[in-house]
Amino acid sequence: MRQSLKKAAEQVGRSTGQAVTIVRRHAPDYQIALYMGLLMLMGLIVMYAIGPQRANFLNNIEGTDFYTTNYFFIKQTASLLLAMAAFAFMATIPYRLIMKYAGKVLLLAFVACGLLVILGNILNIDQLTLCTKGACRWFIIPGGLGTIQPAEFLKFGVLVFVAGFLGIRSQQGLINDINRTLFPVGIIAVLSMFFVIIMQKDMGTGIALVSILVAMLIAANIKWRILGLVFAGLLAAGVLLIVVAPHRIDRVATFLNGDNTSVDDASGYHISHSKIAIGTGGLAGVGIGNSIQASGYLPESINDSVFAIMGETFGFLGLTGVIAVFTALLLRLLKVTDHLNDMRMKLLAAGVFGWLASHVILNIAAMIGIFPLTGITLPLLSFGGTSMIFIAAALGMAFQMSRYTAFGSKLRGNENEDSSSRRGVGRTRYASRRRPS
Repeated sequence: MRQSLKKAAEQVGRSTGQAVTIVRRHAPDYQIALYMGLLMLMGLIVMYAIGPQRANFLNNIEGTDFYTTNYFFIKQTASLLLAMAAFAFMATIPYRLIMKYAGKVLLLAFVACGLLVILGNILNIDQLTLCTKGACRWFIIPGGLGTIQPAEFLKFGVLVFVAGFLGIRSQQGLINDINRTLFPVGIIAVLSMFFVIIMQKDMGTGIALVSILVAMLIAANIKWRILGLVFAGLLAAGVLLIVVAPHRIDRVATFLNGDNTSVDDASGYHISHSKIAIGTGGLAGVGIGNSIQASGYLPESINDSVFAIMGETFGFLGLTGVIAVFTALLLRLLKVTDHLNDMRMKLLAAGVFGWLASHVILNIAAMIGIFPLTGITLPLLSFGGTSMIFIAAALGMAFQMSRYTAFGSKLRGNENEDSSSRRGVGRTRYASRRRPS
């Protein structure tokens, strides 16, 4: 069968003079699953390490004994199992089925966000929504099972719908058409920003959504002139959203103040203790169970600030390992994107890369003080089920897309086959492309 495909491609290439690429389902890129699993395992270790301290701190603050020693470890384990199930489901569900229902997924995500606004911001129903620090971002799951954040669902919906939409426009040769392509994408972006940044007051998630869209626009080969206008518009919108919100202005001012910020400064308390945690860790860390910052000094120690806690616990070597695994995973996603010929698949993989990269870069940059705090989680490591489940689902799609990377060659005339392309299909993820002799 494989030889027949090659012969047919050769005949087409020689008769038309066009580049022909053979694409056939093959073994997926298991490194995506491996790196994802390693990060999840690291997250479990962190919850085991600092969970008891966090539980003791919350029990003292709330005057209760609700949080057991293993509370956060057990919750993170449950989230991990659900995330693995989401990964497996999205890795096996037919790709065309994902594209078929992409519009309905996005619509359902918008409905969920709208419902959160109604129940939380307008009706103030505390039994169904969780609002903290003036922001309503979560639905409460009945039965004490936790919460769910619709903004994570919205990221997923925007990813699958816009990938399919831009893929079709690319096939039609309309990718640079402002009215028929960029305007609809802009409407989706504005509506998403309304729910996430304005209503939920979540700038970090808004930046992640923008990163998904920008990554797909770049992969779709949008003209650089148009892309420049898009960046200019995003920059203007970002500045406007900052100046209209006092808490964002404070965060930017704290960032600009840099090392002059002290722990006594309320606006700089978070970043100051983050730097203290990372600095205290030294080369090899203070060890499991010895974290001081996890005892209540560093805000959001198991969520947004988990990178700093890992620095204190496992030191420079531990943080280097974490960054290395994230980098390896991002490079695999880039390689998958580069070797996909179907534009919709390529855009999906690019969007997943943008999603993951934005979280990793923004979280780490904020924790070491080279970017303002945004309240964005560190994927697969921070405590919380919704984020882990949906990003695992997105990685599951990328894992499935890796089955369709190009293993064949660009044939033109009587070009010769490179010896490395003769490897078995089942063993090959990315076979080399034939080069002109």
